[in-house]
Amino acid sequence: MNEKNDLKKRYKVVIMGSGPAGLTAALYTARANLEPLVFEGFEAGGQLTLTTDVENYPGFENGIMGPDLINTMRNQAERFGAKCLLSDIDSVDLSKHPFRIKSGETEVQADSFIIASGASARMLGIPSEKDLIGHGVSTCATCDGFFFKDKEIIVVGGGDSAMEEATFLTKFASKVSVIHRRDSLRASKIMQDRAFKNERIKFIWNSVVEEVLGEKGKGVTGVKLKNIETERITEMKIDGVFIAIGHNPNTKIFNGLLETDENGYIITSEGTSETNIPGVFAAGDVQDTRYKQAITAAGSGCMAAIDAEKFLEDSED
Repeated sequence: MNEKNDLKKRYKVVIMGSGPAGLTAALYTARANLEPLVFEGFEAGGQLTLTTDVENYPGFENGIMGPDLINTMRNQAERFGAKCLLSDIDSVDLSKHPFRIKSGETEVQADSFIIASGASARMLGIPSEKDLIGHGVSTCATCDGFFFKDKEIIVVGGGDSAMEEATFLTKFASKVSVIHRRDSLRASKIMQDRAFKNERIKFIWNSVVEEVLGEKGKGVTGVKLKNIETERITEMKIDGVFIAIGHNPNTKIFNGLLETDENGYIITSEGTSETNIPGVFAAGDVQDTRYKQAITAAGSGCMAAIDAEKFLEDSED
């Protein structure tokens, strides 16, 4: 039976996204008897589903697999009455209240709307990186750096985030090589200086990763690098690849509807999850330009749930 056939016409809370932010918002609003509807998206669980071991989420002393953490959070939210739908939201109408939310041929109305659609790490666009994500290829040094103690790794990128990742990874790795397609960095001077002064960081200029070598279960064994000036391809033995070329917030359907910054991140009022439209809230990586951690996303999902509950109470009054 199609899950969409069971939907009500109107919900007090509709949530977009099923990562830690969305599922925490679902848990809190469900426990407040608001019976939230969660549009999980076809990539349910977000970036955590690409992570094998999560060792920095409180409460799991031996770590937990990313997909298992998401399943646990989903089950907990559903236990209290949240309804999770494995479907994408295609369009929204936020111009009037209640809001109208469309998914395919289905439309529901929402008295409040929590956006937790996350952000997607920009990738290199080569098949081997997709095959080895979570198996030696990572987009988060804070999440996975610990697994590369005394290993040789590369960081791909030339901006502030790449320099920050490379510097952080020297706490664990024996050697970090920064691969950059140009002969100079885009990073701020202070971040460049910090990286240049670090003896464990080496720079390979005018180069791109053509292929990541390795296999699932065994991990990364090396990369093929192409010098874009000479077009010469060389192999380099390394144990891990960290891609640090930025993130794209998943906010395309809100273009022109909500206030965002120049990079597309939803702007929220300081100290809250409130957007520029009353009744619409944002949580997690879709509005977080700084931390991008599962635990901070969960915290902001809690904030959005409490903000939505208060909005609904005030609306009734």
